[in-house]
Amino acid sequence: MARDRLSLGASTRAVHSGERQRRLGDAVTVPVYQTSTYAFESTQQLIDFKEGRIEKGEYGRYGNPTVRKAEQKIAELDHAQDAILWASGMCAMTSLLLTILQTGQHMIITSDSYRRTQQFCSGMLRRFGIDVSVVPPGDPHAIEAAVYPNTRLILTESPTNPFLYVIDLEKLAEIGKRHRIRTVIDSTLAAPYNQNPLDFGIDLVMHSATKYLAGHNDLLAGVVVGKAGMIDALRESQGILGGITDPNSAYLLLRGLKSFALRMAQHNANGAALAAFLESHPKVRRVYYPGLKSHPSHAVARAQMRGFGGLVSFELDATMAQAGAFIDALELPYMAPSLGGVESLVEQPAIVSYYEMAPEERQKIGISDSLVRYAAGIEDTDDLLTDVEQALKVLG
Repeated sequence: MARDRLSLGASTRAVHSGERQRRLGDAVTVPVYQTSTYAFESTQQLIDFKEGRIEKGEYGRYGNPTVRKAEQKIAELDHAQDAILWASGMCAMTSLLLTILQTGQHMIITSDSYRRTQQFCSGMLRRFGIDVSVVPPGDPHAIEAAVYPNTRLILTESPTNPFLYVIDLEKLAEIGKRHRIRTVIDSTLAAPYNQNPLDFGIDLVMHSATKYLAGHNDLLAGVVVGKAGMIDALRESQGILGGITDPNSAYLLLRGLKSFALRMAQHNANGAALAAFLESHPKVRRVYYPGLKSHPSHAVARAQMRGFGGLVSFELDATMAQAGAFIDALELPYMAPSLGGVESLVEQPAIVSYYEMAPEERQKIGISDSLVRYAAGIEDTDDLLTDVEQALKVLG
């Protein structure tokens, strides 16, 4: 494009980034390249490819044209030099950690990070001789206090799930640079529309592309963005680990990204309206949403985010059974895990994600029996609020 990519609006980049090259038959959309292998015209072409003089496909595990277009689009949306897609968000995260860390090294993760990520770090990584420290979320001072001479990585979500704590990205980047430690942000709950951690000096950003990027609850994918050299190292690792995204999922991801900015504007509007309504309701004890002044991370979120997303967590003045009755009374959202799709989803974390834990164990990590996580979709705001209001009546 003639203009600098960062001077273009988010919706323009979501539609056009990575897709302006001419294609067979002058197709407007990127086709699905359903192939596992690529042919060479001659021995000389193969030699030119091996010596880096030309770019082309070789084998499906090392790249695919449909996948590559999706990577280029996401890279531009996140102000990155490059991006790499993986088979799922967890595949992206675990592969990143396995690539960066070695036996005898140490990493730091915040306690409010995604449960499966924490399980991988505290279980499998420790099995490989990698030490892991867990610190409170949203606290740069606690992170720096946990740094050891062998610390090589700091990992946190921002915002975190489910309490939506937001880390000061600039302070975190400064800590990383001062101690020569790589910093990684899982920015799934913000998405590139609401924040760009690389602009604050963060080294690598990961998204579960299943969520806001794809936006339709119909695919699994993960992505890591950053400087070209770091992504090249991850791409080399992917050729060994094999966690690739298939071209059909990449095609759906490209299609979903075309409406990314439009969807995110409505997610933000619905999340903000829902949080404000819930905070004023007598049957709601507490609301977790960084757009509210009552949230501990509000000031930091206001300074570095352009919007606050569609996810709202809240505690009802209710028992576990009563909270379940509230969820059952909702008519619009589906009772399901995940977030970021056009359909609203709702869940009770004590049952969905932490059911195997004893109540006292859940309380230790802040998961109360009446905690509800509502992932607002793109429905009309008034309809969502009316539905929540009628469902709250079951609490008396």
